[in-house]
Amino acid sequence: MINNKTQKMVLAGVLCAVAVAGSLFSIPVLGSKCAPVQHMVNILCGVLLGPWYALGAAFVASLLRNLMGLGSILAFPGSMFGALLCGLLYRRTRSLAGALSGEVFGTGILGGLCAYPLAILFLGQNAGSIAFYVYVMPFMISTVAGAIISGVLLYNLQKARKILPLGSNR
Repeated sequence: MINNKTQKMVLAGVLCAVAVAGSLFSIPVLGSKCAPVQHMVNILCGVLLGPWYALGAAFVASLLRNLMGLGSILAFPGSMFGALLCGLLYRRTRSLAGALSGEVFGTGILGGLCAYPLAILFLGQNAGSIAFYVYVMPFMISTVAGAIISGVLLYNLQKARKILPLGSNR
């Protein structure tokens, strides 16, 4: 784990840049752009930096993606809920499974449900009867893909004992 605030800020910035650059590889699914790299970054930030850095990095990446035309307003709930929940669950459980499930639930369910009112407000869309399919399912697909990528990466780092010791309960 990284303890120095400067190192945390630098790593959060680098991971933010990875998320923005990775959004060039988004996959359109129904009403949203699935960006699994963003979810991979959320999990890396949540595990390595903690919940508040993960939330901040998700917000900045979403903002930059919107300013650059690489995302929509749905990027905010689609990343921030998962990043925060991932970091909080990892802090509580110290398990990779907890972090992954926090990202998947936070983004797929909470972010998907919160995207619906934002879409109505900002995009003028009214999809009340199909909100589950239009937002929750694409968010779930994207976050599961990102969780798999980050899970493999973090598991191998744990196994090599480069960042997190196996079975860390500190």
